[in-house]
Amino acid sequence: MDATSHGTDGETSIRYEGWRIVGVCFVLATFGWALGFYGQSVYLAELQRVHGWPASIIATATTFFYLVGALMVAFVSEAMRMLGPRNTLLAGVGMLSVATILLGQITAPWQLYAVNVLLAFGWAGTSLGAITNTLGLWFDKKRGMAISLALNGASFGGIVGVPLMVAASNAFGFAGATVAAVAAMLLLLVPVILLFVGHPPHRAGVGHVAAANTPSSTRFRAEAMRNVAFLTVTIAFALGLFAQVGFIVHLISFLDPVIGRERAAAAVSLMTIMAVVGRVLFSTVIDRLNQRLASALSFLSQAVALAIVVNTQSAPLVFVACALFGFSVGNLITLPALIVQREFDPRAFGVLVSLITSVTQVTYAFGPGIVGWLRDISGSYSVPFYSCMALQVIAAMMIMIRGRRAD
Repeated sequence: MDATSHGTDGETSIRYEGWRIVGVCFVLATFGWALGFYGQSVYLAELQRVHGWPASIIATATTFFYLVGALMVAFVSEAMRMLGPRNTLLAGVGMLSVATILLGQITAPWQLYAVNVLLAFGWAGTSLGAITNTLGLWFDKKRGMAISLALNGASFGGIVGVPLMVAASNAFGFAGATVAAVAAMLLLLVPVILLFVGHPPHRAGVGHVAAANTPSSTRFRAEAMRNVAFLTVTIAFALGLFAQVGFIVHLISFLDPVIGRERAAAAVSLMTIMAVVGRVLFSTVIDRLNQRLASALSFLSQAVALAIVVNTQSAPLVFVACALFGFSVGNLITLPALIVQREFDPRAFGVLVSLITSVTQVTYAFGPGIVGWLRDISGSYSVPFYSCMALQVIAAMMIMIRGRRAD
């Protein structure tokens, strides 16, 4: 108990080693989201250009990627206990590297599905589940702040990743761009993981599961799935992220004929810059706000942005809409963990965040594929984007159903 108390007190010091882990997770999120999340938009456009495959086939492969990744994310906390944080993160980086390079070498659609299995393993080991569980080993009192700071790397991955991938594809071809991206990741990320990610000073979050007086992970999951407050958070963010991911993955393909490929990439970059701005501004006040109301307003703002994008061909208005949409992109990633931190047993933090991440990812995994099929069937992006807008409105209503307070 003494060691644990000392560790949590140290979280307020800038010299606390956990803040170095936040830095590592920031870099991890940068590459994880650049190659695993925002990269899907680039992959869709590039694979269409190189191979001429229909958007529906590529987007359905993206759905497959998210589904497999969702199954993996549910067990990240167990992998972290078995392998330790360092080995778990290194394994994720390794699989993400191999899969990214293979994406540039495929010649048939079935190969895309096979590579996406490996890419999903890499995504699980470098994205939200891995980051929150890793930081949970170093932080208790400042966990929310640590997660918010680290997840700014996700937005940074979109800010620099999409434009650089597009520029590299133009310069070296898609295959060359994937090799360059992986080389940068290995050179920047592997050394800092080896250098800074060691043994945590105390067992917080996921580690509490081992305590004798703490319920098992299975019990935490079972109780959560019967809790109205947990279910409304999970369902609302599942619907909201379904719409968000479906829109983002297809954004470059949608904007290319409207404002041009380079400006489309710039719009994605602006969107992710605004994601950083939104998350940073929210982080200064979110503990004093109604987090569910903040979530509802975020969903509604994205619905408004979608309505603007669908109904204009003006480049300035498109950029305004992407900025508005982007303001909530980062918060929709961060807010579920912050709501769990506030409303539920802190001992269950790692398990419940992994569970929400898994359930929402299973749901939003269908976003790119369904948007792609609706686009092919209807002949335009109006129908799928209006559908996404409706889901955002439903999510805004759902998140306000609080239920009985969790014990």
